[in-house]
Amino acid sequence: MRKRKIGIHQLYAEDPQQADELLWGRRTDESRRGFLKKAGLAAMAAAVGGKIVFADQMPSGIIPAILARPEQDFSIPGKHPDLVVLNDKPWNVETPPYLLDDEITPADRFFIRNNGLVPEDIDVGAWTLTIDGESIPEPITLSIDELKSNFEHHTYRLTLECGGNGRSEFNPPAKGNQWSTGAVACAEWTGVRLKDVLNYAKVKSDAVYVGYYGKDVHLSRNPNKVTISRGVPIAKAMEDESLIAWAMNGEDIPVMNGHPLRMVIGGWPASVSGKWLSRLSVRNKVHDGLKMEAPSYRVPCEKVAPGQEVKAEDMCIIESMPVKSLITYPKTGAVLKGKKSLTLRGHAWAGDLSVNEMHISIDFGSTWQKASLNPAANRLAWQRWEASVNFPEKGYYEVWAKATDSEGKSQPMVVPGWNPKGYLNNATHRIAVKVE
Repeated sequence: MRKRKIGIHQLYAEDPQQADELLWGRRTDESRRGFLKKAGLAAMAAAVGGKIVFADQMPSGIIPAILARPEQDFSIPGKHPDLVVLNDKPWNVETPPYLLDDEITPADRFFIRNNGLVPEDIDVGAWTLTIDGESIPEPITLSIDELKSNFEHHTYRLTLECGGNGRSEFNPPAKGNQWSTGAVACAEWTGVRLKDVLNYAKVKSDAVYVGYYGKDVHLSRNPNKVTISRGVPIAKAMEDESLIAWAMNGEDIPVMNGHPLRMVIGGWPASVSGKWLSRLSVRNKVHDGLKMEAPSYRVPCEKVAPGQEVKAEDMCIIESMPVKSLITYPKTGAVLKGKKSLTLRGHAWAGDLSVNEMHISIDFGSTWQKASLNPAANRLAWQRWEASVNFPEKGYYEVWAKATDSEGKSQPMVVPGWNPKGYLNNATHRIAVKVE
């Protein structure tokens, strides 16, 4: 029988516990701690480049953080060369955490999540936005110049995160782009409030949902096919921070991210923030556009066992994103020479909520140390955190980060409830640090 050659990521994706045993001889007990024999401990220490401090506290079934970094295949023009390309038809590109250290994400470091092809020959002067639907008395059409001149401008920092961010950690694996942690960003967006435009169009009291349509091109290049048409309930659309935007960080939105016009709806999956916006349909029912149907951007309404099939009627639309955080400094794999202390920093966010507390662990979650946490620049922006840690001895460590939201919900230490599409993974972020 011919043997398969597979990489460590695939090995762990197929069966984490078996991968532990095959690679390191590690067996798992009921507490999810993995017991390493001397030979296995030596093999893992050799792989990570040093003694694993707190090895007895390391959970089973996880790849050591130093080995879990995604591999870079090629880069995309106009974006930072260290961004990781997951797909090029359509473009799906994520940002390594260390490139997200800025409080306001630069345009060249903003992730890309597209469903179709970028529209060609964009003419900003001729671009229009139509507002129609059952809950609009008469359709209206506005140019970008009319949007800019007829409505008050607003600028907000808004966190956008793909609903599938973290999908690569689910087991059994879920189909779709295998995002690690980098499908998130917080830029400064300028435009007009969605509610001001809807009120101008005389939205009716029976409005239930606002769906969008963009000018992105279907992968088949069939002009009659829609790539994606999602949206939000009217209550979310009418929030102050829900924008129709034309600028990111004071400049034109990059073409890959929706130039010349897009919706920006912070705190919800980024798929509701329609790019290359050309039409808003105000519905008297839940919008039924493409990728509103199950299983797209839906999770089981009740918990299910990993791998279990879920009926369409038992899937609920994702709304507010869960609490989450990133370590943005230092880069995973950091080596401390001649010192045992380290300053850490990162960001935390919590969908429609705010983050109340931030904690750090260097012993695989056995104990936690509180970090300092700044307030958000405005509602739906991420929050900056900082912490200083001291390492007791030389060796390999993993630093874990855990945020707690304003309702008291904390990030889980392991991947949360499995779902067929691999959405909403908000497990603690971790990086590798070696003290020499």
